[in-house]
Amino acid sequence: MFKNKVILITGGSSGIGETTAVMFAQNGADVAITYKNNKDGALSVIEKIKALGSRAMAIQADLIDENQAKQVVDKTMAEFGRIDVLVNNAGGYIEGDEWNGSADIWIKSIQQNLISVMSVSKYAIEIFQKQKSGVIVNIASRHGLNGYYDAISYSAAKAGVINITQAYAKLLAPFGRANSISPSATNAGYWITAPKEEIEKKLLNRPNHKLVEPETIAKKIIFLASDEVKDINGQNFPITE
Repeated sequence: MFKNKVILITGGSSGIGETTAVMFAQNGADVAITYKNNKDGALSVIEKIKALGSRAMAIQADLIDENQAKQVVDKTMAEFGRIDVLVNNAGGYIEGDEWNGSADIWIKSIQQNLISVMSVSKYAIEIFQKQKSGVIVNIASRHGLNGYYDAISYSAAKAGVINITQAYAKLLAPFGRANSISPSATNAGYWITAPKEEIEKKLLNRPNHKLVEPETIAKKIIFLASDEVKDINGQNFPITE
């Protein structure tokens, strides 16, 4: 399905990013992933991809820094010569992101979850414009659809991700597309490291009281990135289990 295509996935060293990277490789793609601190995880993902017969590379970057975001795109182009799909997955909740939290936490959360997406996308879209082809799949969140006072700037940032996805869809419409996914609580990251009692309590307020599996999200990303759905553009897809 993705033979001879190159996929760039931010935050690809674990969880949704790891699962998606491996699934793309299973479908014939070459894959570049970014990671911030989890070097061992990133190298493990690269080994899995190469074992499937695809080319792969891992790039360390803090995507809050626009120069590092540009380097991610530049290094991917230097290695593979093209980018066909960008999956903006990197981001996450910052402890203390409350309605009465500090402005420093809010700013960092917006940078990590929105500005980083804009920065990588900006440089990837420049490539897409030259290629006259390209797809963006942004990972937003159910928090972007409903405000949460105990994750207030994260929610605002993810709402922004949905909004800029629609803007990118209009920009890419002549030759490409952009869509977003808004998963509910996912069986990755915080949800597998927090105390069991805390998770069980929070799941009471979640649809079906279950976590979304990374494989479910990865399948939706693959679907939206494929040439089979060229008519889907500027849409956001909530995912629950």
